Amino acid sequence: MAKIADSHKIAFITCVNSEDWYSECRLYLEHLKLPEGFAAEYLPIRGAASMCAGYNQGQRMSDAKYKVYLHQDTLVVNKYLVRDLLDLFSDASIGLVGVIGCRSLPKSGVWWDGLRTYGRVLHACEPESVVDSHCKEPEGKFQELEAVDGLFMATQYDIPWREDILTGWHMYDTAMCMEMRRAGYKVVVPNQEQDFWCIHCPKEKPLASSYRGYQKAFLREYGKELHPEV
Repeated sequence: MAKIADSHKIAFITCVNSEDWYSECRLYLEHLKLPEGFAAEYLPIRGAASMCAGYNQGQRMSDAKYKVYLHQDTLVVNKYLVRDLLDLFSDASIGLVGVIGCRSLPKSGVWWDGLRTYGRVLHACEPESVVDSHCKEPEGKFQELEAVDGLFMATQYDIPWREDILTGWHMYDTAMCMEMRRAGYKVVVPNQEQDFWCIHCPKEKPLASSYRGYQKAFLREYGKELHPEV
């Protein structure tokens, strides 16, 4: 029997392999201001075989209608995040909210290669160095995109992550955006002109050699659905 989603609950789901990073991430989440009568739950997934497998595990564990899938090194600084998400999700056609992404995926399937990128994230890759990655801003409250980055993805509908084709740590985010669109839902980023939602603290490292394999798997599945801008 399908579980009934609790529309007064939000779950924060994170694949964890560094307790230090996760405790920092969790600290920010626990300081968010929740609307009255609203509950939050925190689901760290340790030892996941892949990002999709970990996220599916978290999805099955929670009956929360609203779920936020975020990296352990993402710090949510928008204290009114839940209120802002509920405001966006009051539009039932919006299935997924990210913070940065692209309007049209290019032939490569890699969102940051897209011509029109939208959104905003503060990147703290090195100590004492913060870069405001500020792309185009939506003209209104939000901008519909084809894909967003996996550092922060909030949903109001449960759609399975594609662990059948993506068995590692790449392209899971773009695949979920494609799955949302297949299901008839919009993927959007909010207007962050006044204030940004997240700080991301990734270690600068070269793209993993396994990335290309997952990129090929993604293009096999979704390549015919891409309409790149030229």
